[in-house]
Amino acid sequence: MLYPLRLQAPLKDYLWGGTRLKTEYKKETDMDKVAESWELACHKDGKSIILNGEAAGMTLESYVAQQGKRVLGTHGERFSYFPLLIKLIDARDNLSVQVHPDNDYALRVEGEYGKTEMWYIVDAVPGARLVYGFTEEISQDEFRRRIADNTLLEVCRQVPVHPGDVFFIEAGTLHAIGSGILIAEIQQNSNTTYRVYDYGRVGKDGKPRELHVEKAVQVTNLKPVTRDTKALASPDFFAEYDMQLLAQCELFTVYDFQLHGRCHLQATTSSFQSLVVLEGMMELEYSRGIERLEKGDSFFIPADFGDYMIKGNGHFLLSMV
Repeated sequence: MLYPLRLQAPLKDYLWGGTRLKTEYKKETDMDKVAESWELACHKDGKSIILNGEAAGMTLESYVAQQGKRVLGTHGERFSYFPLLIKLIDARDNLSVQVHPDNDYALRVEGEYGKTEMWYIVDAVPGARLVYGFTEEISQDEFRRRIADNTLLEVCRQVPVHPGDVFFIEAGTLHAIGSGILIAEIQQNSNTTYRVYDYGRVGKDGKPRELHVEKAVQVTNLKPVTRDTKALASPDFFAEYDMQLLAQCELFTVYDFQLHGRCHLQATTSSFQSLVVLEGMMELEYSRGIERLEKGDSFFIPADFGDYMIKGNGHFLLSMV
């Protein structure tokens, strides 16, 4: 049962979300807003459902359990559970200022992985900004004080963003997506978030949303971020597609493909592949058939699946471990 799996994403209607994932990315739901679409998910808080072929109706998590870790590949077998969570995020309003713990702290305190992630800016309104670390090094005492007196943003680095920008958010980095930004997020398979500032908003229950100050103080890197906000490498231009390495670390590797013809791809024994379509109309051809690829589609290609071809005109992200 090794074939390209078309996935249905679990959806989240957080208060800061918009409607673009419904109107532009064909996410069907009765929700008024869709803040997040979990394009690749094997997590207790959301699981991808397989829509095609012999495994239709199964969760991706059940499929992996049935087929064994071979479908994750030799790199994926290093992890005690499914390694990645991939999302599309539509921020109509500002997200809270937050931080994620590293593996050591998260496994000890929360019972799951920490969260290192990357953001690819799919779209952004003019003037859109996000929080990315600090403007200067501060102490833990100052961090606590500024959270308490609502002056934290005064020492946060607020970065203008544009489509195509890439942000590597290492665990421990203070961050927040600003209003008017749509991103693709590739991250460790974790949903542990420590919120430290939330603009005075209240949740659905009418109460201020919980802050996690002491945990955040323990895990936050209080020095400025020194990473660039661009892709890891310049694009490679081929006759029928352009390919760019966006990010690479021990946890994941992400490529950006701009297709204007066809490209030959291969899923080897080393890792599964995730395809998330951001634009266009394409076809995925393999020995047993053809799958349509449209904006908002997500596919899981099992490790050791072998050769396949993508044809058409479009834009997609390819992620692996």
